[in-house]
Amino acid sequence: MTNRRGFLKLGGAALVSGYALNTDVFAAEIDPLTLVDPELRSWAIQMRATSGPPAPLTNEALPAIRAKISSSAMPPLEGVAVAEKRIAGVAGQPDVRVYIANAKPGASRPGIVFMHGGGFIFGDAKATIREIQGLALALDCCVISVDYRLAPETIYIGSKEDNYVALLWTYRNAAELGIDLKRIAVMGESAGGGHAALLAITARDRGEVPVCFQVLVYPMLDDRTASSRQVPKFFGTFVWSADANQFGWKSFLGRSPGGRDVPVAAVPARTLDLSGLPPAFIGVGTLDLFFDEDLDYARRLADAAVPVELLVVPGVYHGFDHDPSASVSLRFNLAKRDALRRAFSRQG
Repeated sequence: MTNRRGFLKLGGAALVSGYALNTDVFAAEIDPLTLVDPELRSWAIQMRATSGPPAPLTNEALPAIRAKISSSAMPPLEGVAVAEKRIAGVAGQPDVRVYIANAKPGASRPGIVFMHGGGFIFGDAKATIREIQGLALALDCCVISVDYRLAPETIYIGSKEDNYVALLWTYRNAAELGIDLKRIAVMGESAGGGHAALLAITARDRGEVPVCFQVLVYPMLDDRTASSRQVPKFFGTFVWSADANQFGWKSFLGRSPGGRDVPVAAVPARTLDLSGLPPAFIGVGTLDLFFDEDLDYARRLADAAVPVELLVVPGVYHGFDHDPSASVSLRFNLAKRDALRRAFSRQG
């Protein structure tokens, strides 16, 4: 988990690319700043004050953005072992790198397969080490963070298989990792939440790994958001905008988002049958671009008889929980862990 300074650096990297602040929104009748939780308003004001005209995301700009975001990662915690491992990928594809926190061979504890965020186009598993250590420590579990391939270099087919390879490897090596086969969850935030939802669907369809729970933190679930389906203008004002969303989905899909030709296999929200999926926790803020799509996915899970806990946090934007100085962030992070703790307890 990044600290406030790291999150501000992340915002700075975003401003370079123009995806962090959707300045056109401020011409609307509602000033989004008035909707922000008071604890987070100072950061939102800083975003507004330092933002210039947004520059569009481009493939050429991605290397610099990726480097800036990676440099904002917090150092690892002491006392929680982390190992790096390369797992054989599917035939003809490269190995998949994972980072394993808190493995204890011979134990029988929960396990979490974790996917990082980054709009499908940036982020890396190494930068999540401190976050997964915190999870492992709080829940006395083993956490495996997947360094899936990024778009646009690799479209959804490749990254989806990377994540499944990591899940299957975790299941087959549970004894070595100290993981109870009945207590394996998938988890991710933003694009990682989209990947976690896809992974839960893939595991259900292939029938090889019984996933007990899915934690989807403001997940990126629907390519139609801000492309063929509009949202209120103040959604996505801070951190992740409508334009950035279209670029991320286009990179991930290998085609323009929102159309009828978009493959269902790439988009959790386009999956018609959600029955038989593992119970879920979904958390999102009311100012997040993904607010509508996340609520709709939660409703559809419930309609399919899948137990789902939905946590809506008023006045917060995308990625707000990476500011540990705000009590609203602390409460949200505790809710995520408590949901996992309850799920593991039920299975145990």
